[in-house]
Amino acid sequence: MTAHWFITKDGDRTVLDLYRRHYPVQRKKGAWKIAQFVGPGEHIVLRTDRGDAGFVWRNFIDDSEQLGINCAFFRNEGPVLSSSLIRQADAIADVAWPGARHYTFVDPGAVRSANPGFCFVAAGWKRVTTVIDQARVPLLTSGGLQIIERLPCGRCS
Repeated sequence: MTAHWFITKDGDRTVLDLYRRHYPVQRKKGAWKIAQFVGPGEHIVLRTDRGDAGFVWRNFIDDSEQLGINCAFFRNEGPVLSSSLIRQADAIADVAWPGARHYTFVDPGAVRSANPGFCFVAAGWKRVTTVIDQARVPLLTSGGLQIIERLPCGRCS
């Protein structure tokens, strides 16, 4: 298996450029002036050798009350399948934070996919759901974001 990710630092110019093109950032005022973008807490910043993909893991106290390691940023502009990149990023996080749940948020209205978050699902993640009127529906944050998770292998369902 080819290793695609390299660990870098918050403020890596190549990852910062990818971050600036990421859909949630396009709406943030002042995002163009920043040099570091990860935020507080423990983190791992990943990039590909070619600089065509970036990924950020964060371990922090999340206002959404989600627990685990957060995929705070992922963007792939290269030829490697996003699901392959996510699986490798999962393996890195599993070494750094053994036994931790992985989670991310997807804004279904802001991505150009008919199946938002599918690259995570293809990598083995699951959409968090709830039951409303006997129907299973995606669980959304108060801001309307879908929650997608990967449980630790010992708790996989």
